[in-house]
Amino acid sequence: MTDRLDLLALGNAIVDVIAHTDDAFLVSRGLRKGGMTLIDEASALTLYDSMGPATIISGGSAANTIAGAAALGLRTGFVGKVRDDEAGAHYRHDMRAQGVAFDTPAATDGPATARSFILVTPDGERTMNTYLGACQGLTAADVDEATVRSAGIVYLEGYLWDPPAAKDAFRKAVEIAHGAGSRVALTLSDSFCVDRYRDEFLELMRGGHVDILFANIHELKALYQTADEATALAALRGEDLPHDHFVAAVTRSEEGALVVTREQTRAVPAFPLERLVDTTGAGDLFAGGFLAGLAKGLDHADCARLGAMAAAEVISHIGARPQADLADMARQNGIL
Repeated sequence: MTDRLDLLALGNAIVDVIAHTDDAFLVSRGLRKGGMTLIDEASALTLYDSMGPATIISGGSAANTIAGAAALGLRTGFVGKVRDDEAGAHYRHDMRAQGVAFDTPAATDGPATARSFILVTPDGERTMNTYLGACQGLTAADVDEATVRSAGIVYLEGYLWDPPAAKDAFRKAVEIAHGAGSRVALTLSDSFCVDRYRDEFLELMRGGHVDILFANIHELKALYQTADEATALAALRGEDLPHDHFVAAVTRSEEGALVVTREQTRAVPAFPLERLVDTTGAGDLFAGGFLAGLAKGLDHADCARLGAMAAAEVISHIGARPQADLADMARQNGIL
């Protein structure tokens, strides 16, 4: 995979198992509504047996972002680990069918391909319980230097910081990308993920290893250990914009997004939405749209508008991959 890419993502290759439920189901099983909890294989099997009818779709945060960017016309690639099992083969086929280059060798032994059990309540909120399985087998050896050097932007999933060996893959990709003059993007992924790795994420930002940051407002407040939005934004602008071309995109659900640079903070409204069905993938698709805008040379506000549009499309149906023609939507709305 050495052809020039607009965007390459490193992330967890996870098959999503999505089912509708109610708050009582979450409470009865002690599940944290709106969060992501890591579980073992036995817990995964128990939860699956107790879920209602489910939709099974290839997922994973960074992979969802890549799928959105590919739908907007970018040349994309993905680095993630699956097992050589039925779920892994389905996952690889699904990614390639969307035009995403996915050549990471499958594991031939060890845990099965990862699964995330996503429970969607009537308010559209999703609660994720994830068995990482083969994802944890991603190592620096899976990061091909020529592939990383070929990418204009390298996108890193915060969840990838959980498996220890994947951190080495993460750092290797950053070093190669910056050595090639490419930009590095990081998504904080989840407030609980931030709680686990706050100091390390801040070090990445303050050390100039990250050029583009994605976070929702809850993750940003968790990063700076404050309940106040203004305080979190002030902290971000104060010391964690390590260079002039750094940009942060902070999403705020129905309140839209903020684009933060050294020079200014710009507010972009949420895209009009007729019906909220499932918030799974909203942040992932926002990032996909935003990065597609950057790759196409749009200004930051239009990048955020493109991200907001992609997010609105994905939360209007079940599943974290776009179903509508995003490029056509963008043209109809005057963004592209």
